[in-house]
Amino acid sequence: MENFKIIYKILKSIEESMDYEIFDENVISPEYLGVSKERWKALLIELLDNGYIAGIMKVPIMGNRMDLKIIKPKLTIKGMQYLEENSMMKKAYNLLKGIRDII
Repeated sequence: MENFKIIYKILKSIEESMDYEIFDENVISPEYLGVSKERWKALLIELLDNGYIAGIMKVPIMGNRMDLKIIKPKLTIKGMQYLEENSMMKKAYNLLKGIRDII
């Protein structure tokens, strides 16, 4: 379940960034999301491979490993639909955002 919350946060942050010319990578960084860099990369690669986001490139490094180059992330139609249809995650996100604002 935790992975879906992180995915929702990533997609929501990318959606909110559509109003700005420059993308702040910090809003989807593993540190900001509270996850390991490996989990973060795995989730972003899944989002890319499944057509939810664009504007991030997979860069092959030694062996079968991949790194990511963030250019200007954007949501695809599929990513927008995920945010719209996933009301449970939307409620969880709003709850977490409210708690974060209070703290």
